[in-house]
Amino acid sequence: MSGITGIYYLDGRDADRNLLQRMTSTIAHRGLDDEGLYFSDNLGLGHRRLAIVDLSEAGHQPMVSEDGFLAIVNDGRIYNATEIRQELERKGHLFRSGTDTEVILHSYRE
Repeated sequence: MSGITGIYYLDGRDADRNLLQRMTSTIAHRGLDDEGLYFSDNLGLGHRRLAIVDLSEAGHQPMVSEDGFLAIVNDGRIYNATEIRQELERKGHLFRSGTDTEVILHSYRE
């Protein structure tokens, strides 16, 4: 179990940091291991983490690509993540964690 929150304002105003923090704190019971927030202009993403696959800090979410262009929050399990990771590594992708979420991030990039 984990939990995700998000804000996206269509009118272009900056995402409300206090509101997103309150939203994410409200679902603290969904993930006891970590909390993370990400902001980019009118977008805000929040995540509560229950670490199952990768227990290290490298699995912190929201997860951002190396170039800062992509950001992701994920609440789920990718059952063929190992196979996808191996294929992406053969194509030159480098991973910083052992998470399914990073596999999704690299897959989207590919």
